[in-house]
Amino acid sequence: MANPGSLNITAAMVDPALLDLPWDLPLEAWPDKNIAALPKGISRHLVRFANLSGYVIAVKETSEDLARREYDMLRTLQRLEIPCVDPVAVISNRTDENGQPLDAVLVTRHLKFSLPYRALFSQALRPDTATRLVDALALLLVRLHIIGFFWGDVSLSNTLFRRDAGSFAAYLVDAETGKLYQGGLSNGQRENDLEVARVNIAGELMDLEAGGRTEEGVDPVEVSERIVGVYRKLWKELTGWEVFPRGERWRINQRVDRLNELGFDIEELAIKTDETGTNVRIQPKVVDAGHHSRRLLRLTGIDAQENQARRLLNDLDSYRATFGRDDQDEEAAAHEWVAQVFEPVVRAIPKDLKGKLEPAEVFHQLLEHRWFMSQKQSRDVPLAEAVAAYIDDILRHRRDEATMINPPTGVLTLPMAEAAEEEDADDDWRSKV
Repeated sequence: MANPGSLNITAAMVDPALLDLPWDLPLEAWPDKNIAALPKGISRHLVRFANLSGYVIAVKETSEDLARREYDMLRTLQRLEIPCVDPVAVISNRTDENGQPLDAVLVTRHLKFSLPYRALFSQALRPDTATRLVDALALLLVRLHIIGFFWGDVSLSNTLFRRDAGSFAAYLVDAETGKLYQGGLSNGQRENDLEVARVNIAGELMDLEAGGRTEEGVDPVEVSERIVGVYRKLWKELTGWEVFPRGERWRINQRVDRLNELGFDIEELAIKTDETGTNVRIQPKVVDAGHHSRRLLRLTGIDAQENQARRLLNDLDSYRATFGRDDQDEEAAAHEWVAQVFEPVVRAIPKDLKGKLEPAEVFHQLLEHRWFMSQKQSRDVPLAEAVAAYIDDILRHRRDEATMINPPTGVLTLPMAEAAEEEDADDDWRSKV
């Protein structure tokens, strides 16, 4: 390869293994030994995945100015706790073996357990999957607009999705067209982003429809219109004024509870009364999303998506109620739940299956599977039995990052030590997934 000293690498922390990649070759000519076979979304630039130091990176060829601008923007969004890909480096001053200049590249770390929207279904896109993707993108767009970020190219293609307890969590991938406004966005800028999203989503789903990759019942226009309604509902809940009689001050706590349920914490509330003093107006100033994720991390050290965290916290609460831990210190009860319930489940997953799903999603799906087994058999299925059945009947047969499991919900309450080991066929489950 070209002399590594001729490269210009900009990175917060440089991985020496970067120097071993064939930067003297155009990205399209990289040998198979360097390429990681992962599904890719649609991009205006050439993007390839490569193996590096035990993890996977995405390498995008672009101009040096655009690469540096996007690298800086992604780092800023990370500091603001916006879900986005992790910028690794900008590599410029590339030349081929003849000394001819090559495009600069932006290197980002591949988001583990995430997929582009086209890879989230094995045969055809189902209506409920399409709406969940749009809902996740709407929440991401609201979060971006709250911090004053104008995306400029909102689309499913510029987003990665991770499973989040029956829903999806959306991550920004392409920040090339984005701009951060310190004074916030105008209504016109927000509406512009929203219209771009609507048009792009409709086009992306029409493309899938033309290729026979959507099920009957998926209306691209109707699904694309959904992002407008969901976005506006979220925006109003997060930023709108609410007026109520002075005697109904309980509605202040009700508003805070609704925002917490959406996953947002409150930094402060603006509370005003009218001239007569009979009506109260409140407007929340929300901080970034992650209310349940932060609480779960504080109590247990488990890093999970927001909906996953909500499910795990619900099971923790159920564990405390079932085993009389309501009066116990919350942190102590959480430590016991992790040791008696969560960690045994994670340890029970065979090594060759651990790459299927992240631990929090495995736990969520196990909650679902145990509920289904209990309903079918009209009994409280022990945890160890449910774990064994889930591994054999579900996890072992699924393709990596290919299917969703979304039956009614349930909770785990029995510690592994108290559950009896029994075998269960549960032959009908796969046909219902």
